Amino acid sequence: MDKQELIDLLSSKMKLIRTEKGYTQDKMAEVLGISKKTLVQIEKGRTQASWTQVVALCALFRDSEIIESLLGDTPLEVIETVAHEEIDVPKGKTLGGKVWWKEIKRMGPFRLQQNIISKHYRILDEYNDRWYSSFDKEEALKRLEELAKGAM
Repeated sequence: MDKQELIDLLSSKMKLIRTEKGYTQDKMAEVLGISKKTLVQIEKGRTQASWTQVVALCALFRDSEIIESLLGDTPLEVIETVAHEEIDVPKGKTLGGKVWWKEIKRMGPFRLQQNIISKHYRILDEYNDRWYSSFDKEEALKRLEELAKGAM
């Protein structure tokens, strides 16, 4: 998944996200910091949201069932991973990936998981803290080995 795919995906669902929240076009435009005219153009498919608007949408509506169905339970992690191409620092507690994640490999106290919707990878430790995220499986496997060796 890349920025353009996210823009395509979320631009086409903007109206559904707005109606799910019960917002008028005026309120949604105000929340996103865009003009009502721009919102109408996006909702009618005449233009697409910008990357900045997509990031704002995911951040401000991260509890949206529609966004969750598109990106999984961690939409901000998907956005962050796409923006930076990978994340390679401990990033805090997760829920452990029981619903939206498939375990790929386990080494020592670490496990590599793949999100079943966005297809990105992450490494969690035994406490469900996230250490790494990437869309590149080979890089994720390499980092898993490095982390596991460091834990020995």
